[in-house]
Amino acid sequence: MRAWVAFLDTSNLLLQRINQQLREDGGLTQPQYELLTRLAEAPDQRMRMAELALALVTSRSGLTYQVSQLEKAGLVRREACASDDRGILAVLTADGQQALLKAAPGHLRVVRENLIDQLDRDQLVTLADTLGRARAHLRSTGNG
Repeated sequence: MRAWVAFLDTSNLLLQRINQQLREDGGLTQPQYELLTRLAEAPDQRMRMAELALALVTSRSGLTYQVSQLEKAGLVRREACASDDRGILAVLTADGQQALLKAAPGHLRVVRENLIDQLDRDQLVTLADTLGRARAHLRSTGNG
């Protein structure tokens, strides 16, 4: 129970600080920042909406909402998938790249100051291994 409560508290507190920083530096939410980051790392900075929903561990309707908000802001656009008439791609725009560049330094600072720098190298390796194992289990046994 101690580990579970510590995990919940740490996750919630860190996300709260990340959201505050992202709002202040880029007018983004954490889910929007993660969405932009996934697109920035994707080949040609585009992903099928269904694949993006899986990567972000969100529902398709939740993703559609976030993409719509980012599209209104000019940070993402949608386009038809050339290889599949039913497929829709989310594409990072030049303004989306700029929004990431603006928000990224503060995001990295908040994560580093509040998590990474609080642990020594062995603790970081253990944390990464432990959470990686839990993530792999959850992805292999569920929808994510």
